[in-house]
Amino acid sequence: MITKKQPTRTCIACKNKNDKKNLIRIVKNNDEIKLDFTGKLNGRGAYICNDINCIEKCIKAKALNRAFGQNVSEQTYAKIKEDFLAGTNK
Repeated sequence: MITKKQPTRTCIACKNKNDKKNLIRIVKNNDEIKLDFTGKLNGRGAYICNDINCIEKCIKAKALNRAFGQNVSEQTYAKIKEDFLAGTNK
């Protein structure tokens, strides 16, 4: 049986490579930036580990500014953290 190779992505906060299915996608579509737990939303994507420490590193280092090439507001970072905490309680 042939095993399918899993695509790997790099976390924007800790820079570790991991399988795509183990990371959470953050998507930028037009001017909206949000978490994409399904990995299927349209737009430019960046990946982050499914770990609160990486979320906090991302906020502290303003990693989304680099990933998307634009200034991301503090409210957007706060919303991403809030969505992450809500999504992990499901």
